[in-house]
Amino acid sequence: MAYTDDAVKAKLSSLNETQESIVSVAQWIMFHRRHADRTCAIWLERMRETTVNKRLTLIYLANEVVQQSKARKKDDFLVAFSPVIAEASATAYKGATNDVQEKIKRTVEVWNQRRIFDKPIQEAVEARILELEKSRSGKKTGLLGGSLFSSGGSTAPVPAELQPLIPLQAATSKAVAISGSAISSANAEYDKLANADKPTPSPPVYAARLSALLKSLSSAETAVAEGIKTRQDLINGLEDVLATNRASLKTEQSQLTTATHRRELIEKQKRAIEDAIMSGQSGTESPSMATGGTPQSNGRSMGSAEPERPQVEALTPPPTETLTPKDSPKFTPNPIPHTNIDVPVENPNQPLQHPPSGPSPQPTSSPPVYLENLPPPQTTPSDPRYSASSSSDPRYGAFSPTKKRKLDAEFEGFGAGEDAMAGLDDDVAELLRAESGGVA
Repeated sequence: MAYTDDAVKAKLSSLNETQESIVSVAQWIMFHRRHADRTCAIWLERMRETTVNKRLTLIYLANEVVQQSKARKKDDFLVAFSPVIAEASATAYKGATNDVQEKIKRTVEVWNQRRIFDKPIQEAVEARILELEKSRSGKKTGLLGGSLFSSGGSTAPVPAELQPLIPLQAATSKAVAISGSAISSANAEYDKLANADKPTPSPPVYAARLSALLKSLSSAETAVAEGIKTRQDLINGLEDVLATNRASLKTEQSQLTTATHRRELIEKQKRAIEDAIMSGQSGTESPSMATGGTPQSNGRSMGSAEPERPQVEALTPPPTETLTPKDSPKFTPNPIPHTNIDVPVENPNQPLQHPPSGPSPQPTSSPPVYLENLPPPQTTPSDPRYSASSSSDPRYGAFSPTKKRKLDAEFEGFGAGEDAMAGLDDDVAELLRAESGGVA
């Protein structure tokens, strides 16, 4: 089917809510994308003239066309629908049931999530629907806020400084959408009437078409002028915000300079105090912060007096008395009793004389012969053991006759008249007698 206005209107009239119908009409429209502006103008006229229930189907058709164009990277219908989509969405939303309104809001939310339209166009669509929502319910909702067009998360609150710009931006976006639609319609009628290929109609018809074109151009002119006015108001608001931020910037730069200067001053004072501490100055002599910003010494130059050296305790063990508990009894060693035991002292310089080997002597009351032949001990001047005090000790003397008699007296009768082998076994006694040479 060739593209004509009547063909477009016939396709839109036969449209229903089924997916097959929407996809079929969308493909036919996209095939004639050269006439995208004219198709969108006819679509908007149909939106205004049709019933409330039919408008949702036209929204679904536009959604299919713009999403397929976005996927195929064909911007003809995206550009053509941008000026008229805000007005068409508001027209479809107004007077619809709650179910239809929720479906329209869901479609607009999909456009926002998938970024089908540019941000100003999307904001204009949302602003028109929010305006109708507020007028119907009386509730005060913010732009792009709350549960209307949430994109999976809560919308961040708008700063108070930017609150005056919200209505200005909404008005600008609305004016842009209206002016764009008016300009597109006026340009389409102008191109149709000024086409030289088409035959010139009769003067009455031509005059009527010229009147309609003038009306369209006048409407477009008014819409563009309103858009210019709203955009100028938005620019003035932005300039006020810019001037406020510039003044705040100067104040912050001055604060930054002051803070930097004070930080450098404190760093110098801190280094001076640390140098004073490292040089050995005590805490009572620490420099004070003067008004000039330099540390002052308290009465004398820093580091002039060296601190006294600490007293070091000698590494000697304490006396034993300090380790004894207080009031403990004193230890008194018992004296060794003196006994008259004569112990011969051998001369270290003379070899030890052993008794002659041979059979054991027969026990007698007289002392052994080798004890009588022991020489007297010899002393040396250098050995303290043989000093005068020690040589006079009778324990170190030789066996004198007196001592010999004393020994004889002590051992007198030892073994006399008795058999030395008495009390032993006969075999042991015989063995001992054989070893001793027969002496009993």
